[in-house]
Amino acid sequence: MSISGFLVVNKPPGYTSHQVVAAARKILAQRQIGHTGTLDPMATGVLVLAIGAATKLISFLDEGKKIYRARLVLGLTTDTQDLSGQVISAKTETQITGAKLADALTYFTGEQEQTPPMYSAIKVKGEPLYKLARAGKEIDRAKRKITIY
Repeated sequence: MSISGFLVVNKPPGYTSHQVVAAARKILAQRQIGHTGTLDPMATGVLVLAIGAATKLISFLDEGKKIYRARLVLGLTTDTQDLSGQVISAKTETQITGAKLADALTYFTGEQEQTPPMYSAIKVKGEPLYKLARAGKEIDRAKRKITIY
């Protein structure tokens, strides 16, 4: 029996988006499954899977706004720019207040260009950047337009 539609998955940390799709293919016994956008392996959150004929709609769903929620650890620097890496430096004392943080965040609001970090699920020539970074390679990355609301 062939099924068609969307499945909303709360992706846990430690799994790639491809691993989630592979698991869904096995569980649903359905070959034609795709997703509407890659999440980094460490990220948790909504991963929308398109099944069967619904895969033809993926390009339309990926055009909308995305909302990300994050927790920050201030004063910590790692070699991967996330919590999975080795700590390079740690500052235990900070002069940051809620008001100073809110003021600093206004600087980032709006449209801007961003160079993706090497430890990212963004693919270059079919290879996720984080795999290249783990292999000790760093490549030039094109800046991308982003909007922060």
